[in-house]
Amino acid sequence: MINFNGTLTDNTRILTPDNRGFAYGDALFETLKASHGSILFWEDHYFRLMASMRIMRMDIPMTFTMEFLEAEILKTLEANSLHTQTARIKLTVYRDAEGLYLPQGHDVGYMITAQALDSDFYLLDEAPYVVDLFKDYFVAPGLLSTIKSNNKLIHVLGSIYAQENDLQNCLLLNTDKQVVEALNGNVFMVKGQVIKTPPLEQGCLKGVMRKQLIDVIQKLPDYQLEEVAISPFELQKADELFVTNVIRGIQPVTQYRKKAYGFTVAKDLLGKLNAKIRLTS
Repeated sequence: MINFNGTLTDNTRILTPDNRGFAYGDALFETLKASHGSILFWEDHYFRLMASMRIMRMDIPMTFTMEFLEAEILKTLEANSLHTQTARIKLTVYRDAEGLYLPQGHDVGYMITAQALDSDFYLLDEAPYVVDLFKDYFVAPGLLSTIKSNNKLIHVLGSIYAQENDLQNCLLLNTDKQVVEALNGNVFMVKGQVIKTPPLEQGCLKGVMRKQLIDVIQKLPDYQLEEVAISPFELQKADELFVTNVIRGIQPVTQYRKKAYGFTVAKDLLGKLNAKIRLTS
C-alpha cells in the first residue's frame, strides 16, 4: 500500500505526466529505517527535510509537523503489515503545482512507500567490497548537493558504471577533484587514530547517519575526528575506509584499486552505534 497525500492506495500508477517531481525533479526524499514501529533518528530526518524544503523554496504546510508526518509513516507501515518488523521507508515531497520550469505555486504533496528489511540492528558485512572513483561527472559544491533531491543522475550513472566494472560502489569527486561521498552514502577514512570525513562545504550529502557517527566519534577519547577535504591520493595511505547510510549503518570498504583495508575501527564504531540505538529506542 502507498500513502499518497494521506490516502492509502494499492494503485501504483498515481502520478500524472505533469507531476513536477517526475517532469523536472522538483522533489525531495528521505530514506528512513523503522524498527518495530519506531523510526530511527526521526527528529534528524524531519529537520533535514524541513531545511531542504526551505532551500527548494517550497511552502511548508502548517500540518507538516513532526507528529503528523510520523503518524502518516506509521499508518503506512501498519497498512503494509510492517509495524512489527524492520522496514525501509521512502518519504517523497514534491511541489504540487502546474507550470513549466517556473512553477505556478509552491504547495506540496507527498508520497510514502515501505518495504521489509531483514535485520533489526546494524550488522557488519565482512564480504569483499571493492570501490573505485567515478570520474565521468563531478559533484558541484553548494547547498543543493547536500540535500536529497530527485536529481540523482550522477548517482544513477555511477551505479551503472559500478555494475559494468564489477564494483560494489563508487566514490564521487567534486569539481575540485576531492572525494566527497559514495554513491549511496557518506565516506569516512581512518588513518591511525584520526578519522576524516569531507565537510558539507565540499558538496557531500548532509547524511543523517553521518551526523550520528560524528556524534559517536566525538565522544570517544581514542579517536580524533576531522571534517576536511580528502584527496584520492590519501585513499592509498588509509588504514580503513567505510561508507555510511541509515539503511546499512556502516559498510566497510575492503579494497580500492590495489589498496586493501581492514575494518577494526568500523567494527568498533558499529557496536557503539547499535548501543546508542538501544538506549534511544
